[in-house]
Amino acid sequence: MSDQLKKKIVKEIKVDLDKCIGCRACEVACSGFHATPKYSSFNPSRSRIRVVTDMLNDVYVPVRAGEYTSAECTGRHSFKIDGKQYSECSFCPTSCPARDLFKEPDSGLPLKCDMCEDIPPLSEPMCVQVCRPGALTYEERVEYRDETPSLGEMEIGLQALVDKHGMQKVLDSFARMSKKG
Repeated sequence: MSDQLKKKIVKEIKVDLDKCIGCRACEVACSGFHATPKYSSFNPSRSRIRVVTDMLNDVYVPVRAGEYTSAECTGRHSFKIDGKQYSECSFCPTSCPARDLFKEPDSGLPLKCDMCEDIPPLSEPMCVQVCRPGALTYEERVEYRDETPSLGEMEIGLQALVDKHGMQKVLDSFARMSKKG
């Protein structure tokens, strides 16, 4: 293994849509875990996981809060999976201006799933622990990522100058510039 590869543990919550019954226990457990003080209140509107419900098609889709975006997406597609119709928003974890999902109800600030990171750490996030039908499962896997530092704008510019004029000319120019002040 290269010295540039760094070991990273990737945590993931997988969803089995065929098992979700829409009980929303995951929402309640999440909101209680993130209450201050812990478990002092249960308000699903503060949850970092939401069960998107399509009563007409008897579809329940647990979605965890992801990144915030200040722009509304333009996609309004629908998908058919196993004979069931899903809207694109049903799978979207983003907190965006188009909907109120994943926003703190009092402040309007975006919420993001933190996998219930705690001290001491939990064996699994709360939503997975309370999911009796088994629709939510937790997995950890090891990934190796290249940790070679990427060049910033300055380094890219300097490298272009070195490639064009040579290292010595660039160093001589720096020396002259530093004497000028």
